[in-house]
Amino acid sequence: MMDGRRAAPKPVRAPSGRSAAATAASEGASDHRLRVAVAGASGRMGQALIEAVVASPDLTLAGALDLASSPSLGSDAAAFLGQQSGVRIGADVRAGLAGADVLIDFTRPEGTLGHLAICRELGVNAVVGTTGFTSAQKAEIAALAERIAIVMAPNMSVGVNVFMKLLDVAARALDASYDVEIVETHHRLKVDAPSGTALQMGEVVAAARGTTLEASAVHARHGDTGARRTGTIGFSSLRGGDIVGDHTVMFAGTGERVEITHRSTSRANYAQGSLRAVRFLAGKAYGLFGMAQVLGLDTPARAAS
Repeated sequence: MMDGRRAAPKPVRAPSGRSAAATAASEGASDHRLRVAVAGASGRMGQALIEAVVASPDLTLAGALDLASSPSLGSDAAAFLGQQSGVRIGADVRAGLAGADVLIDFTRPEGTLGHLAICRELGVNAVVGTTGFTSAQKAEIAALAERIAIVMAPNMSVGVNVFMKLLDVAARALDASYDVEIVETHHRLKVDAPSGTALQMGEVVAAARGTTLEASAVHARHGDTGARRTGTIGFSSLRGGDIVGDHTVMFAGTGERVEITHRSTSRANYAQGSLRAVRFLAGKAYGLFGMAQVLGLDTPARAAS
């Protein structure tokens, strides 16, 4: 039985793609810093994460991963910032994680699961912001979390997770006589709908009302739909332009309407929330956590620290 604590920090090793000179120069100064690897390093979210890690005095970039087909392979992970991190973007996952304490992964479900399997082998914790997992895939992640510590959330924004807490309060006070509609808007390149964040919002409302999202969700309306069924939770997904992410939950009652809205204007908020999750995992050996635990908004259901 694991006691939930790591016996000792890993010895400092030069991460794959990092020059010996860069490692030697930074080794003495970075011993106390958490070593972070980023998956999807050349994507928009990956670059936001790398920028945040590089700017954080208590963290150091230890690995940068991307697909073998990426044109950025072999380039310095911080080149887009006009900086040199000493870490090159690579496709070898084991090599990229070899010097890391934590992986941050905002990629696709299949890729994330493959990365997490290797994290388990190497004893690397993980922060997962990927969305679109099936129930079976979520079960796989829960099993992996029996061996490593994982923070998983469909939205790492601090503001969104405070939103979830407010939503729980609202859903408990505004009963089923208030119709609930969830509207989410994202950029044209987003491939899943509704967003993982919108689905989590629906789960919060459903749980507060003593039901499940599966029993109450309505994902499409077209033609002669008939009258709205009491207690349902409607979803609408809009896609266009470069919108980072907007979410509104509307409680429509008789004579009044309550709306709670969150708008993201850049990916920096997701990156900063992810770094809070990285710090939260320091010293944890296993367990599956959400951002509510990271932010102190809830108590962990299953945790080891």
